[in-house]
Amino acid sequence: METQSLDSLEPSLKMVCGHDPLCPLGEDAYFVLEEKQAIGVANGVGGWAADGVDAGEYARELMVNASMVVHQQPDGVADLKIVLNEAFLNTKAKGSSTACIVMLSNDNILHSINVGDSGFMIFRANRLAYQSPVQQHYFNCPYQLGNSKGYDRPRSATKRREPVFPGDVIVVGTDGLLDNVFPAEIEDVLKRETLEGVNPMELAVIITNLARNNSQKRLELSRQGMGTRTTRGKPDDIMVVVAYIVRQNKNRLNSEVKE
Repeated sequence: METQSLDSLEPSLKMVCGHDPLCPLGEDAYFVLEEKQAIGVANGVGGWAADGVDAGEYARELMVNASMVVHQQPDGVADLKIVLNEAFLNTKAKGSSTACIVMLSNDNILHSINVGDSGFMIFRANRLAYQSPVQQHYFNCPYQLGNSKGYDRPRSATKRREPVFPGDVIVVGTDGLLDNVFPAEIEDVLKRETLEGVNPMELAVIITNLARNNSQKRLELSRQGMGTRTTRGKPDDIMVVVAYIVRQNKNRLNSEVKE
């Protein structure tokens, strides 16, 4: 008889998520499925407004469809290519949108799929450990999903797999965040606001407000000719979801493997 302790195996991790519940979405959309360990954000492309199209409708429908497909996936299994492709095929609204979906699998790997300039960052010990790449055709023209001719398809999406560890903080956001907040600024927030523990919702509110304030402040500096090459400022809708990586609670007895 050989006895093997389950505690000797790699502990299973989970994401504890939070976002600003009072943040107006505008043209942005999102979903958070903590039971499926999945987060998605999307940013409807505002240029459609010139044609009288609600730029947020496509993004909202895309995220609703993505969340429905995630629900159909087995727990702990992340096939985000299927999720994005089916969500895209089921989205019929006029418009276009960027998209980023992340999902934590049973092997403690954060899977991601991204189209455009929405994305995510992983912070470890209050330092940036990873930032997803931006997809742009050219400056200020991100990849974007859309039903009309000339827009991108899910096959253009970038897929990534990144290991995560207990204590990691993941910040997922649309370009309203990424255009207005440098990773070093989020590092400062984490150093200041996590001394007594991590509250994902509080962090999401703080980071959202930081992005909003920066967008206005940096835009004003640019208007006054006082900006520098490191100054960014772009008034935009802002969507931020923060996830904290923790160990799963294990109230399990040791198992005996008989041979």
